[in-house]
Amino acid sequence: MKLTMPHLGNTYLAAKALFDGMGIDFIVPEFSNREALEIGSKYAPDEICLPFKIMFGNIIQGYKAGADTAIITGSCGPCRYGEYCELFKNTLKKAGCNINLIVVDQPKDIGIKELLRRIGKISEASNKSRNEQIRALFNAYKVIKLIDYIEGTARYLAGYEVEKGQFKKLLQNCKKDAGKCDDPIKMIEVLEKHKRNLKHIKIDKDKDPIRIAIIGEIYTILEPFANLYIEDKLMDYGISVKKGITPSWWIKDAALVPLKANSISIRRASKEYLPLYVGGHARECIGETVLAEKNNMDGVIQIFPLGCMPEIVAKAILPQISKDKNFPIMSLVVDEMTGEAGYATRIEAFIDLLERRKEKCII
Repeated sequence: MKLTMPHLGNTYLAAKALFDGMGIDFIVPEFSNREALEIGSKYAPDEICLPFKIMFGNIIQGYKAGADTAIITGSCGPCRYGEYCELFKNTLKKAGCNINLIVVDQPKDIGIKELLRRIGKISEASNKSRNEQIRALFNAYKVIKLIDYIEGTARYLAGYEVEKGQFKKLLQNCKKDAGKCDDPIKMIEVLEKHKRNLKHIKIDKDKDPIRIAIIGEIYTILEPFANLYIEDKLMDYGISVKKGITPSWWIKDAALVPLKANSISIRRASKEYLPLYVGGHARECIGETVLAEKNNMDGVIQIFPLGCMPEIVAKAILPQISKDKNFPIMSLVVDEMTGEAGYATRIEAFIDLLERRKEKCII
């Protein structure tokens, strides 16, 4: 068995650590790029959203690199992501791609027995003992927690750095060095080293940078190519960025769903404006906006793919929050036709707005 999976932010590092630890061949597809999007756009239904097209392109690129099996996560929620697994199967046949799909879904949707059966297909391909496989899973979780912490810290502290570009450089080197590791223990050591190096970059605590929270649909806020590398752009502008939804957050949230103990603070914050679950991460989008204002962030940027139903619901509510709390919010909609120049102009205009507001407050 040779596995591959679509990109979703930093998850490729955790997947690599997991399958290297299990002794299973894992092919990391090319990082999401224009070619992957063109492949997805060629075969995907016209009305499907951007994440499907890029993810489909990732799978095709992994298949061309030698993978015979692809792993994807599933969802039975009301958004179109719930149809992805069947659409992937049909579209892969249409493209003449003979690759097996293993859909990892939540037990509440498919039952624990079915989930274990699907995971068993992967486990059977490993020559490691059960204890070694469990250890590999533990190490993969440690990897994703570490890289999420490093990235989150670097992107927030970028607004306070003395020498511009140091945190961005550290983050790039961190991912590059970790990606070269074929041993999960070695990958953890590399990540721990870069985590320590965060403290060596000089910051000016007296600075008062613009602070922006990134919210929206999980794929487009996690996958850099999908959001036109917005977080890198904001780092270049000297903005402090916070993002609540990360892969490690998603794992913890999913694990706590059966106990109804997931994202309690977010659900409480969203209660006034969106008390019900409407699919995707619309409720998280609203809750994070309310929390961002409470935590003295200067503004919020919502990012979502064209036609995303849950985020359209959230977008319709955000203006009321902005009005009630006098809090700047900007929504960015992305698809394959999004132009980078216009996208950058809107971001710059929003930053200018936040800077003027901050100057008035100081005066």
